[in-house]
Amino acid sequence: MNERMAATIRLLDRVNAAHPWSHNAAFTPFVLQHARAVRNRGGTRALDIGCGAGALLQRLAAVIDEVVGVEPDPATAARARRAVAEQPRATVIESAFRPGELADETFDLVTLVAVLHHLPLAETLEAVRPLLRPGGRLVVVGLARETRSDVLRSAVSALLTPVIGLIRHPRRASAPPEGMLAPTSEPRETFDEIAAVVRGILPGVRMRKRLFWRYTAVWISD
Repeated sequence: MNERMAATIRLLDRVNAAHPWSHNAAFTPFVLQHARAVRNRGGTRALDIGCGAGALLQRLAAVIDEVVGVEPDPATAARARRAVAEQPRATVIESAFRPGELADETFDLVTLVAVLHHLPLAETLEAVRPLLRPGGRLVVVGLARETRSDVLRSAVSALLTPVIGLIRHPRRASAPPEGMLAPTSEPRETFDEIAAVVRGILPGVRMRKRLFWRYTAVWISD
């Protein structure tokens, strides 16, 4: 790495630290678009697995009649409860999502935003599938391990991140947003590895690489 590139990276890091924002927030409109589609066909229940500090849960509660968030980290679950304290439609369960979890319940929408790489991939998808009512939707915003084919998309994301941070939060932040305080981990599988598993379990799933080190997957239950 030459000195000019290193200096650019240091500058981007300083701007990002001063104007932080969660990349997951870029996909909230995408998730809400599917939530509205579910509501328009009579859907009434949504499950947000790994709901974090509750930002998405809060938005879903404005669209769907009943929303349930599952979050294993106690401090993060407490933040989620505070976020939806005035929304009787929303419930937060402090628990890890495991096969068999919520086995007696069904939903019209299930979301996993930046969560699936924390969980066993195949087992989680097999567990989620029966939770969906006929015509229900599974919406995944996921992370995958980068490969050489992702270099250009990653570079564009790295350049856009500070720009969007400055637009969203023009004032210097004293601390990261609550939604960025949940525990994180690096993804292990590449997009192609994930896609092979997902397509085997969810025939007809629509998957696409996106900016900000994310991919999306949408599956409609039959």
